[in-house]
Amino acid sequence: MTLDDDNERWWFDDAAGPVARPYTFTGGRTRSNSGIELDLVTLVVTAADSSSWHRVDSASAQLLRFCEHPLSVAEAAAGVHLPLRVVKVLLGDLIHQQLMLYRTGATRAGRPDVHTMQRVIDGIRAL
Repeated sequence: MTLDDDNERWWFDDAAGPVARPYTFTGGRTRSNSGIELDLVTLVVTAADSSSWHRVDSASAQLLRFCEHPLSVAEAAAGVHLPLRVVKVLLGDLIHQQLMLYRTGATRAGRPDVHTMQRVIDGIRAL
């Protein structure tokens, strides 16, 4: 344990450095203001060039840089080393600002029910 004289803070792990609570990245929000719900496999990609990034915070800018190629929400969260819930809120905000594009998978309404799936499995086994 060392004392950082400049900030007069105690650190228990020098390698960890300063730690920010997740809610500081989202202003205490647990959902995006856009109302967009993202799941782990939703694909996201940066939609705007870097000239429009000046209006976002540093965590959002980091996401924009990291997502220049399509990635899942889970991959984006792992890549920027932020909690998944935080990344979902930030991505929702970026989508709402039209700085990020997203594509979701099939909706639950478009999926077959359990009975239909069981009939398909039984049919495959009968072959």
